[in-house]
Order: sequence, then C-alpha cells, then structure tokens
Amino acid sequence: MTATRTDPPMTTASIEQSRGAGPVGSARSERLSALVQQHGALAVLVIVSLMASFSFDSFATGDNVSNMATSSAFLAIVALGMTFVIITGGIDLSVGSLFALGGVLAAWGSRHGTLVGLLLPLAVCGLIGVVNGLLVARSRLAPFIVTLAAMLGARGLMLALTDEGADTFLIGRGSLLAELGQGTTLGLGNPVWITLALFVTGAVVLRRTRFGQHVYAVGGNEDAAALMGAPVARTKILVYALSGLLAGLAGALNAAWLASGVTILGNGMELEAIAAVVIGGTLLTGGLGYVSGSLVGVLLLKVIQNVINQIGSLDSSYQQVVSGAFLAVVVVAQTWLGRRRQLM
Repeated sequence: MTATRTDPPMTTASIEQSRGAGPVGSARSERLSALVQQHGALAVLVIVSLMASFSFDSFATGDNVSNMATSSAFLAIVALGMTFVIITGGIDLSVGSLFALGGVLAAWGSRHGTLVGLLLPLAVCGLIGVVNGLLVARSRLAPFIVTLAAMLGARGLMLALTDEGADTFLIGRGSLLAELGQGTTLGLGNPVWITLALFVTGAVVLRRTRFGQHVYAVGGNEDAAALMGAPVARTKILVYALSGLLAGLAGALNAAWLASGVTILGNGMELEAIAAVVIGGTLLTGGLGYVSGSLVGVLLLKVIQNVINQIGSLDSSYQQVVSGAFLAVVVVAQTWLGRRRQLM
C-alpha cells in the first residue's frame, strides 16, 4: 500500500497571497497612494532644495532663506484660506484683489493708528468673503461666477480709494504696524511667525474640531452631509469669510512689510494660491486636503522662483511655466491615484 501525499487545503489567505492581491495588498497600496498624495510635494521640495544648494552658493545662505520665508508668508496666508474653500468643493477667485485691497486699506487706515490700519482690512475683506459665502450657499450660485464678480468689485474699490492708482498711502516706519511687517524674531521676519501660528491653528481646526469635520463632509458629498445634520450653508459661508479675512490680513502684513499700500500687487495671486493648494495634495473636487500640504506647495513655488532667479539667464515668466507644468502633473497624478483607490 503506497502512501498518498495530501496537500494542505488552500485557505482564503493563501489564495490571496498566491495572487499577490486581496485586502492586505489593497490596503498597502491604498496607504502608499495616500502617502504619495499627501507627501509627494514635500519630497519634491526636498530634492529641489538639495539640488539648488549644491548648484548655487547663495541659495542656502541665511539671508536668502530668510527672504524666501518672508516673501512666502503672504501667499501662504492666502493659500490657507483657499485650502478650506477648495476642500468644500468651491473656489475663490477674489483673493488676489482682496489682498491688494487689504494692503491699501491698511496703509490708509494707519494714518488713524495701528489698530485701525490692522482691523479695517480684516473687516472689509472679511465682509466681502461673507457676501461671497451667502451668494454661494443661500442663492446657490456658482462659486466661480460669484468670486469672479467679487474680484472685479474689490479691484474697483481699491482703484477708487487710490484715484485709479495715482495715490499711494504710506505707513510710518516707526509705527507698530510697520514693526509687525518689518521686524524680526530669532532671525525670521514677524510675518513668518504669524504664518506658522495661523497654519498650526488651521490644522487643529480642520482636523480636531466639528467645523473641520463639516468642511470635509460638505466637500465629500454635500447631500450626504445635509442628511447627517451638517450645517452645509453655514459651513460654506464661514469658509468664504475665512478666505476673505486671511486675504485681507496677508495684504495688511505685506503693506506693513513694504511700508506702503501698493496697488499693482495681487494680480494672478488667486491662481498661485490655487496652484499651491492643489500641488500640496488638496483635491479640486473637494473632500480631501491638507493644511500642511498647502504650505509645502507655497514653499515649492517660491523655491522654484528663487532657483530661476539664481540662474540669472531666465526671466520670471519661466516660473509661471514651471508652476503650470507642476500643476498639470499633480492634477493628472491626483486623478490617477483617485481612480486607483476606487478600484481597490
């Protein structure tokens, strides 16, 4: 009698292992996709910065890093507000004009004291943001149209205040407002520390509060969020108000840094902010986004701009070309990763 060899029964785990797929593999692939989407921009930032440090002697110097950090602070503040808006599935095209208006209002109000110079742009730009939110949430108008109208209106108001740009309001160099924009702490400009504080607060609000949960829920599925009891309209109004408020604050800080309300600033800033937010991993369709990613996106754009300036033979228009290319690559990658995760 010959002994017969019996193989162990094939379990579900062994079948999945033999196929190289299944829940374990899918979960690992999904985590990898999420990691790439969240931290891909950070990896590119590190690589570009290291290459620039070895290629240009002046890139990694203290003065250059400090200047890059300060110039990045104003765009980063605008991008922070844009992050909340885009996560809800909206868009805000008015932030560039609100940035310019905030700077002019800060310089104009500084004649009546630092408090007026700081609070006036916050109040006016925040109010415009509230109007944007009301029209989007209550009247159900397209965010693109509403904020485009606000962009034109804010720019017109700014030109009216400055007599078509002929008047430039100055901020006294010895004032507290000027110190807020031009002063330094531990080697970094005060706007940098303000920006870092705002981003820490924004991350906590987005991840650890009920309002942050509502922001994600509205962007993920507005109807489902309403069925769950989330205040959809109020959430939209608040994010647009926040976007306007932060754009006004960024403009006021920039005016304090320059000691004047410059009327030509802010053109195209809304596109830079959107690019930084999307490059940082926030989906344009809403429902997914990272405050830290938006900060990385801003830094990446500024590093690219600085590298182009270091080269010297290229003008600033190449920065827009590179930024556009980065944005196109990121959007394609996001779409591919999103479809891949849906299939898992």
